[in-house]
Amino acid sequence: MMIGVVSGSVVASHHTQNITGLPLRIVQKLNPEGDVTDIYLVAVDALGAAVGEYVLIASGSTARQHIMTDGKPIDAIIIAIIDMWQVEGEILYEKTPVTP
Repeated sequence: MMIGVVSGSVVASHHTQNITGLPLRIVQKLNPEGDVTDIYLVAVDALGAAVGEYVLIASGSTARQHIMTDGKPIDAIIIAIIDMWQVEGEILYEKTPVTP
């Protein structure tokens, strides 16, 4: 698994039939210190993550163990939206609550 930040979306009007309806997000990988890296990937969004949210990504065969992706050519899926990220007692990220 890896931690990343959602940086955008992908829309593809021509694609294989078995990925119809799957929301795709561009995710930028974060390093253990919480800094963005130059590594990007496209992941199926199972949760409705918004741009700027920190997310947990599962990849490889694990990405195909969700009801949305079972039997589909998917290599990465957003499996959690992160509320807090702590390393060695230091909080690197804490999600700001959305106020109406």
